[in-house]
Parts: sequence; C-alpha cells; structure tokens
Amino acid sequence: MNKKLFVISGSSGVGKGTVIKKFLEKNPSFMLSISCTTRTPRPGETDGVNYFFLSKDEFQNCIDNDKFLEWAEFAGNFYGTKQKYIKQCLAEGKDIILEIDTQGALQVKKRMPEAVLIFICPPSFEELEHRLRGRNTEDETTIQKRLDAVKIELERAEQFDYKVINDNLERAVSELEQIITGEQKKC
Repeated sequence: MNKKLFVISGSSGVGKGTVIKKFLEKNPSFMLSISCTTRTPRPGETDGVNYFFLSKDEFQNCIDNDKFLEWAEFAGNFYGTKQKYIKQCLAEGKDIILEIDTQGALQVKKRMPEAVLIFICPPSFEELEHRLRGRNTEDETTIQKRLDAVKIELERAEQFDYKVINDNLERAVSELEQIITGEQKKC
C-alpha cells in the first residue's frame, strides 16, 4: 500500500500540537517529520530527533540546489523540509505527518499534489483571540501580530483538503483519524 504525507497546519493557539500529539499516541505507526533549521539547539534538543540543525550556509546550499519541499524564514532563522527525507520515509513504508505553517503547506502541495492538507481551525476567531490572551505570555503588540497572521492563515486554509475544528480535543482527534483513514483507503 502506498504511504501518504499528511500536512497539518493551524493558527497559533488553536491546539494543533496537542491534537497531533494525541493522534500519534493513538497511532504509533505514524511518524512526525523532522524539519531542518538554522536556529541554535535548545537545551535537551538532539540533532536528527527534534530538528536537523544546519548552518545558514548549509541551508542556503539546500535552497540553491532545490533540496527543500518547503522552506521559510521566521524570526531570523530558516526552517525547511527536505524532499529526499520525505520521499525516503514514504519509500520505507511510513505514513508521515508534517506540522508546518500554511505558507509551507501550500508549497508542499505544489511540489507533491498527492499530499493531504489538513487545517486545524479554532471554534471561532473570538475564541482563538480569547485563548491567545488567556496565555498571558505576550504583550498586546505581539497578540495583534498573531491575530493578523491568523486572518491570513484562515484565508489560506480555503485551499486545504480538509478542516478540523478543535472545539473538543477528543472529537478533533477522532475527526483527524477518520480523515486519515479515509485517505489511506484511497491508496
């Protein structure tokens, strides 16, 4: 059976990481893709486990040689997913989940039209704003920037194959499982 790449995106504060974590706990045969980054490893992070840590020159070389399925710059660092890594995992018979932003997801879809794009949605824009403010971790300017980015992401989400509303964690995980199972049966 052919394996698939499932690309999952969602706005900041929507709980996509929690949904993916619960899904992977229930479905251990799936793997979470490992991205490349130029940022410095944080304490406890391991190269090849959390990220593939590259120098800016190494990353630029990969860009110049068209080795990325998708890539972006964020907060002065580069992040990307190598095509060869994804294709090798699929060839080894692994279903893969790639958690990236909407811009990267749409880049993936252009290069791999068979990839399945799933957007984790907030119950409403107002609820997402409430969640972001409830964290009490960011100032008003940062919150406004995130909310502006959410509007762009919600527009991009219209190009995704599926949307899952995360208003209840168990229901969202169950819906994600149903989508993925249905897509696997198409292989």
